[in-house]
Amino acid sequence: MRAIRLHAFGPAENLIHEEVPDPTPAPGQVRIAVTAAGVHLLDTALRQGAPGPFPAPTELPTVPGREVAGTVDALGEGTDPHWLGKRVVAHLGMVPGGYAELAVTDAARLHEIPPTLDDAEAVAMIGTGRTTMGIVQFAELGTADAVLVTAAAGGIGTLLVQYAKNAGATVVGLAGGPEKVARVRANGADLAVDYTRPDWADHVRAHLGDAAATVVFDSVGGATGRAAVDLLGKGGHHLVYGWAGRGPHDGEPLTFTDEELTERAITSRSVLGPVMLEKAGGDIRTLELRALAEAAAGRLRPAVQRFPLAEAATAHHALETRATMGKVVLVP
Repeated sequence: MRAIRLHAFGPAENLIHEEVPDPTPAPGQVRIAVTAAGVHLLDTALRQGAPGPFPAPTELPTVPGREVAGTVDALGEGTDPHWLGKRVVAHLGMVPGGYAELAVTDAARLHEIPPTLDDAEAVAMIGTGRTTMGIVQFAELGTADAVLVTAAAGGIGTLLVQYAKNAGATVVGLAGGPEKVARVRANGADLAVDYTRPDWADHVRAHLGDAAATVVFDSVGGATGRAAVDLLGKGGHHLVYGWAGRGPHDGEPLTFTDEELTERAITSRSVLGPVMLEKAGGDIRTLELRALAEAAAGRLRPAVQRFPLAEAATAHHALETRATMGKVVLVP
């Protein structure tokens, strides 16, 4: 099969498209003929050998990627035969191997893809979608809310805008550059603003009038994240799921003193990692099932940007330079 392999930690160009042996499913596993493989910003850090929620690979070369969709074409010993030929999606967990024409995983990780979703959309929902479902657990949104979403043209941001609109909230989406702002507006945001402009916060205040933001979904951090938090009114919530902004003073987590939070009567918390899993009852599949169900019903529509598998290095570079919109997916 053809796959992307990383032979040495470093730049995107270290991702090599080459021929490798076909994988064989072990007992309890399936092999998937991959039609879509998800690319995550975390993958770019792992490619460089950086630590993160998933450990960097200790043995090279390795095939990156942890989100795949396709058709089951082989079964390991003892695997339920009903999976053979099924169109499925799976998050591979701690084991990479997704950037390939074939991937193996435990049958317990599989979800059958709803007929209303294509494979790339299913990949978006099994990773980005499940994270979105985890984030919104911490916000009981309604018609009285004014929600501000940073990085609203990204994969999670796109879904957060839709979720908040479905709940009846007023939604403001921030994005970098005119093209992304247009995408956020088309996605249903009541107001879409370019956060690379110095006066963006003034536009938000003018739009909200006497109201104030009640929830900020923040994946940017830094100066932009701080300006977003400054738009919160009393009782507002700052929910953090990253700090990967591209602005000159972004890309850093925000910190607040207890005195500041108390004086302003706002909260700020990170909603990733164990706290998200605990909120979901300890079962990550709960979030995956919710995400797929929301997409299958048409309530959430993931934005997908496709790259050929052979161009994985280009996809990584685009992610790192914030040149993508929506979920990045490799297509063999």
